[in-house]
Amino acid sequence: MQQLSGTRQRAAVLLAAVLLFLTTTNVVLLAQNLGAAPQTNVAVQGQTGAQPEGAFLNLVNWVGNVIAPVGAALAIAGGLVAYIAGRGAMRYVVTALGCLAVSGVTRLLEFWINQGGGGVS
Repeated sequence: MQQLSGTRQRAAVLLAAVLLFLTTTNVVLLAQNLGAAPQTNVAVQGQTGAQPEGAFLNLVNWVGNVIAPVGAALAIAGGLVAYIAGRGAMRYVVTALGCLAVSGVTRLLEFWINQGGGGVS
C-alpha cells in the first residue's frame, strides 16, 4: 500500500471529517424538525416550535439537555487524557462543572417557562 504525503494525508483526514460532520448534522437537523405538529408542555398551549415561545423552549431544552451535558462529558474525557499524560487536569474539571452549571440553569429556566406567569404559590 502506498504511503500518502503529509499534505495529502491531512487533506484526506479533513475530507473525512467534513463528510462525517455533514452526515451527522443532517441526521440531527432532521430529528429536530417538528413539522406542523404542536409541541406539548410549552409556555402557551398550542404554540409550535416556529413561534417565539416554542422556539425559545426548544433552545433552552437543546442547550440544557444536550449541548451542556455532552460538553461536560467531553471535558471529563479530556481531563482524563491530560491526567494520564501527566499534565494538569484542573481546567477540564472546572469546564465540566461550568457546563453542568449551565445545564442546571437552563433546566431551571425550562421549569419556569413550563410554570407560566402564575407567580410563586
